[in-house]
Amino acid sequence: MKQLIITVMFLFATNTLVGQQWIDETLVHDGQTREYTFYVPSSYQGTADVPLLFNFHGGAGDIASQIAIANMSALAEADGLIVVYPQALIDPNNGGSTSWTHKPPTDVDDIFFVEAMIDALAADYLIDENRVYACGYSNGGEFTFELACRLSDRIAAIGVVARSMFIDTFNSCSPSHPTAVVTIHGTNDDYDGIIFGDITYYVSLDDVNSYWSNFNNTDPTPVIVPLPNTNTSDGSTVEHHSWNNGDDCVSVEHFKVNNGGHDWPGSFGNMDIDATEEIWNFVSRFQKVGGGCSTLIGDVNQDGAIDLLDVAPFIALLTDGGFQVEADINEDNSVDLLDVAPFVELLTGQ
Repeated sequence: MKQLIITVMFLFATNTLVGQQWIDETLVHDGQTREYTFYVPSSYQGTADVPLLFNFHGGAGDIASQIAIANMSALAEADGLIVVYPQALIDPNNGGSTSWTHKPPTDVDDIFFVEAMIDALAADYLIDENRVYACGYSNGGEFTFELACRLSDRIAAIGVVARSMFIDTFNSCSPSHPTAVVTIHGTNDDYDGIIFGDITYYVSLDDVNSYWSNFNNTDPTPVIVPLPNTNTSDGSTVEHHSWNNGDDCVSVEHFKVNNGGHDWPGSFGNMDIDATEEIWNFVSRFQKVGGGCSTLIGDVNQDGAIDLLDVAPFIALLTDGGFQVEADINEDNSVDLLDVAPFVELLTGQ
């Protein structure tokens, strides 16, 4: 009951703060009424297609818990995307808690629920179906991998926090296009997979990254950059791994949180990076058709032009320590002071 009260209070506070931009919706799918909440930015006028990003809560979680740790409304306002928080069903095989990965004897398959949500949102809003993305935490991240494997024709790129690939998904994965993937995972969080006896249940993060690197035909050796340890009290540090130059300019990236746990960095656990921002900064570079080849270096706000509107997001990346390929002017896999002079040159045309 206490958890229910907290959840209701959070949803009430959220809707009060942002008015009608948070929308609670239902649809009937497979004979059941399903719930999802989505955020429409104030800039949306219904005159241009906008990206769509799904954000999946963890096992035993709900919409409110995921919004609490990964509220992307500020990103939606800044970059004009619609963010969707779906609700999983109760799984009797999961102790009566919510789950995205139901096992027999239940026959729930939420892949088709996601497809139904895309269709429903596209019927009411102008959605750029070449830029539909997914991310998730824990069990929601496991499901996000499954989406990239089984609903590849609708999903452009994904981000996963605190989860590896389930062995069945790993063995049967068959995406239909080069797919950009970013993973964020702590080394103290089953980083080497989950194996009992001779049975592998979840593969290691090294195996996950190798699979996506090989599938996308990227450079075989990653560029590894230790990130600044801006918060020395969280007991962890971060390495950024990048496998670049894949087919259709797709890349694979991994934030290895040394001594990190089952966390959402920037919200709890490691505070050197913000997983919410890192995921959007990454996936937003890619599209389903054409991958990342349309990237215009210097066009930080991705509006097709290099102008003064790019200055504020460029400064934000400089100060926050984030990465975005459009802001990496000197193409050294980091956004830092070395990018300032060439960025000014692009702005002034000199």
